[in-house]
Amino acid sequence: MQRKDFHYELPQDRVALFPAEPRDGARMLVCSRSDPCRLEHRRIRDLPDYLEAGDLLVLNETKVLPHRLLGKRDSGGRVECLILERRGCEGEGFLKPSARLSLGETLQMEGGALKLTILEDLGRGRHRFRLEVPDGGDLGLCLDRVGRAPLPPYIKRSRDEENRDFDRERYQTVFARNPGAVAAPTAGLHLTSALLERLGNLGVGQARVTLHVGEGTFEPLKGDRIEDHKMHQEYFDCPLEAARKIEEVRAAGRRILCVGTTSVRVLESSLEQEEGEQGARVRVVPRSGKTDLFLYPGHGPRLEFALLTNFHLPESSLLLLLASILGRERVLELYRIAMDQGYRFFSFGDAMLVLE
Repeated sequence: MQRKDFHYELPQDRVALFPAEPRDGARMLVCSRSDPCRLEHRRIRDLPDYLEAGDLLVLNETKVLPHRLLGKRDSGGRVECLILERRGCEGEGFLKPSARLSLGETLQMEGGALKLTILEDLGRGRHRFRLEVPDGGDLGLCLDRVGRAPLPPYIKRSRDEENRDFDRERYQTVFARNPGAVAAPTAGLHLTSALLERLGNLGVGQARVTLHVGEGTFEPLKGDRIEDHKMHQEYFDCPLEAARKIEEVRAAGRRILCVGTTSVRVLESSLEQEEGEQGARVRVVPRSGKTDLFLYPGHGPRLEFALLTNFHLPESSLLLLLASILGRERVLELYRIAMDQGYRFFSFGDAMLVLE
């Protein structure tokens, strides 16, 4: 398969620059993998119409770190930093505009709240640097106070449209608990505490897992052949309680709804094959570590589940994961329908509900 086979053209006005208000007011295109004729246009708040008592939501509890910083050079030029890793006062991350920066240069970030000194150019816009709080304060506390949500580069806004507090709240799920992500698990952004409570009152359970979305989420597929792509590694954790709930729901024949592709990758990375009277089967077991699992047509998920997911970038690993479930032609056709119907795309955009 060729990367270009998963390309589509998206008008710029379909890229969502701001989230829906309220969260569960986002639109939801409902389709089914078993019924190609099924197509409904609903809202996230209608999710309870598709779930019943005994069903299970799988939620990714990762918490996005506010590690995006804006600043200035001594010349007055504007700069931006996305911290990807930090070890004490040293870190690595993307600096923009990287071509104009020099080793040893010190940048004033967030109005002088932080000083950033460039130590090494690691290529492709990535640098190693040192961070300091001028008054000697705690670096971690300072980052938590002045850092911004790491919005994806395709969300292009003017400086006047920057709203640190708003973006930090809305680029975070309401159930985020475990800090470590450099990007949000975007399908989960649509869920509200009230909606989760409504689902709970219906008897829909929850299994909480973690996958820290890493820097690779910003990278396009490499090479022309899909099969040659190597996924980035991301930390994941499927705890005992989550694995137990998932297997109980599977045994009862109830529906599992994975909220986001990150939840899918956790479950598929936590599978173990076992032999039984009915033959070989896979089951979800407690597991944590690093995963570079790449799901694409012909190498799709082994579990059965429904999926809530956003509309993804062309030629991205997330789009291929969806195509591994629905098929390439079906996905591209559904995306064309969504564009024609005015759905909004990407991180702050609308969603799809893929039923079995």
